[in-house]
Amino acid sequence: MTARLVVVGNGMAAGRMLEHLTEAAPDAYAITVFGAEPRVNYNRILLSPVLSGEKSFEQIVTHDDAWYASRGIDLVKGGEIVAIDRAAHTVTARDGSVTPYDRLVIATGSSPFIVPVPGHKLPGVVAYRDLDDVNAMLAAAETGGSAVVIGGGLLGLEAAAGLKMRGMEVTVLHLMPTLMERQLDPAAGYLLQQAMEARGIRVICRANTHSILGEDKVTGVRLDDGSEIPADIVVMAVGIRPNAALAKGAGLAVNRGLLVDDHMRTDDADIFAVGECVEHRGQCYGLVAPLFDMAKVLAAQLAGDATAAYEGSVTSTKLKVTGVDLFSAGDFAEGEGREEIVLRDAARGIYKRLVIKDERIIGAVMYGETADGGWFFDLLKKATPITDMRGTLIFGQSFAGGTPLDPMAAVAALPDEAEICGCNGVCKGKITGTIVEKGLTSLDQVRAHTKASASCGSCTGLVEQLMQLTLGDKFARAAVQPVCACTDLGHDDVRRLILAKSLKSVPAVMQELEWKTSCGCAKCRPALNYYLLCAWPGDYVDDGQSRFINERVHANIQKDGTYSVVPRMWGGVTSATELRAIADVVDKFAIPTVKVTGGQRIDLLGVKKEDLPAVWADLNAAGMVSGHAYGKALRTVKTCVGSEWCRFGTQDSTGLGIRLERVMWGAWTPAKVKLGVSGCPRNCAEATCKDIGVICVDSGYDILFAGAAGLDIKGTEALGHAGSEDEAVEIILALTQAYREQARYLERIYKWAKRVGNDSIRAQVIDDVDKRKALAARFLHAQRFAQVDPWAERVSGVDAHEFNPLTPFMPQEAAE
Repeated sequence: MTARLVVVGNGMAAGRMLEHLTEAAPDAYAITVFGAEPRVNYNRILLSPVLSGEKSFEQIVTHDDAWYASRGIDLVKGGEIVAIDRAAHTVTARDGSVTPYDRLVIATGSSPFIVPVPGHKLPGVVAYRDLDDVNAMLAAAETGGSAVVIGGGLLGLEAAAGLKMRGMEVTVLHLMPTLMERQLDPAAGYLLQQAMEARGIRVICRANTHSILGEDKVTGVRLDDGSEIPADIVVMAVGIRPNAALAKGAGLAVNRGLLVDDHMRTDDADIFAVGECVEHRGQCYGLVAPLFDMAKVLAAQLAGDATAAYEGSVTSTKLKVTGVDLFSAGDFAEGEGREEIVLRDAARGIYKRLVIKDERIIGAVMYGETADGGWFFDLLKKATPITDMRGTLIFGQSFAGGTPLDPMAAVAALPDEAEICGCNGVCKGKITGTIVEKGLTSLDQVRAHTKASASCGSCTGLVEQLMQLTLGDKFARAAVQPVCACTDLGHDDVRRLILAKSLKSVPAVMQELEWKTSCGCAKCRPALNYYLLCAWPGDYVDDGQSRFINERVHANIQKDGTYSVVPRMWGGVTSATELRAIADVVDKFAIPTVKVTGGQRIDLLGVKKEDLPAVWADLNAAGMVSGHAYGKALRTVKTCVGSEWCRFGTQDSTGLGIRLERVMWGAWTPAKVKLGVSGCPRNCAEATCKDIGVICVDSGYDILFAGAAGLDIKGTEALGHAGSEDEAVEIILALTQAYREQARYLERIYKWAKRVGNDSIRAQVIDDVDKRKALAARFLHAQRFAQVDPWAERVSGVDAHEFNPLTPFMPQEAAE
């Protein structure tokens, strides 16, 4: 008697297994296949072209009715199996019919994950998993309207592209900072977002869905920040889960998925499994290539080859959106012992990155040019040594093992009419001719005389190569100090190009400015994070992972691994309530050392890392916020008692110091900033060695800047005089903003002033009143987003503006 084989599931994995089995052993089994869908087997990965209108359903059918009939396979369409009786060797369908088996294959696939937010069961909320889902989307698209796709992974982006091609206005909501973060690194994710937006698809990253709106049907989506997006349909594409409920109900071993060994056998000798429902060696796969590998092994086992074994798969990814070239394979995360080779071509929108370990490729990400993806993937799977072709590897198979390209030789070979600067239409001959004719020796001179590299700056490297070629040793390229080894650009060029190109993320900067590494380094990432914060307040989201350790944990790490916590005391003034709160915290957490600082605050030293949130919570309860003693930010405003108490005081120095600190706290700056306000020329607050100082006099306020009292000792320089407190505040805010916008990261105010000149600074913040007011206004605008107390945010998620004391202390004109 022919053995009876029952297959539960009629998806791609089951279909491929049946192909192999019926070819290898066509008469070995009497086969019955139960498919939950009321149709034949089709290629699910081609649902996206069906949605977009590029293909019909008939064009994606894998096995039609005639195929099953020709192989003697009994296909039961719409035959959902609800129970397995392992003792009786039978399966039961929803209609009550019972079918016996000798061997059983479970291929139930996966189920889409639906985010359980309020409104997720409303009509109009659909998943993206099968043809029924596609038909629901097509029905919604017939009348146009708006669609929201929740999830920026493979399926979500394919759904978004298809709905857009069907005429809908589409918004993609993605929880993570960049799209497809599991398959792509941030640089490729940035380029992908650009491509989607170029198609008219709105993309919102870091978007957390709060609820789906509507009563009888979907009308929109509300995010956690309160914003609402209209929608006639909401597509959930946030992930899948192995569909192992049937197997679990039968008592088979299930973890995340149905557990199988290398022979695709479950813990029941007569039951096998294949596809997305299984878990093999701790892995569940959602891509088609591993499923086909499993199917081949299972077919061989069923055909009698006991040696056939599945050992896991290395996966690769391609996005099925017309016009988007994207490839990802292997492991591209950062890690110890790993190197990377990166190629960026910003003008062509190309990014390639290979991750190397032990002279072998272990990961690859490509965007914009993916023809060599298969070759790289083959090198990865075979663990082929790449030592002999390392110099040209990133350029692809056609250069493999060749001579590394010489950039200078390539520039020399360019004809004189070759365009170098696209912004200003400047050719090679114009640049080299002008250099020789006028005896130019610096990049600034070339910019002034030819306009090359004077606009967006993306051709700067090429212009410098031409200068090197023309001048030889006379060209002092080293005069421009690069930010770090990841780029040839200096800090000033990076800041200028961030604004000129409207770059609003770290990946955007690195791609458009052609960074030499994929993710930067510990030197450039904090600098870029600061430059973006300063350039785009309210738009750019601070990247905590690009900050130094102290700024990440909001406390100063000490040599024994404990931390120092310094609550802010406005202008050095405290109260009995604050002192009691500090004393209680010291006792409660057994803090070993309490010290008064030179900045008129109290430092709690020796706090354990695990105690930090609780310490912050107790201090917050007393109304105290972080003193940012760890930050490249405003640290302290030191004051004397001034006219309120001192018989020599000329102005209310304490009040002015408190006002300044309240309006300026939370402001991120290139380096730390300390202020001092003294009530008279006796200078008890030591204002003449601070970054910014004020000496109160009978006629008003003398404002000083560019002092230092650390590794360098330097007295302040005179900046100007203010006749009123409001004017003094405006000048100081303008000075701080000029420093924020013009200084290089980690450059203190006195070093910035020495580099740009005191007269230049005075011209901006003293002589030009309109410019001063504009600078102060930009500072206040940035403070709307910067004055977030990190302690309160970490402890309770309290709206930062509940702690914002800005308005009562800003100049009246600015407040209005």
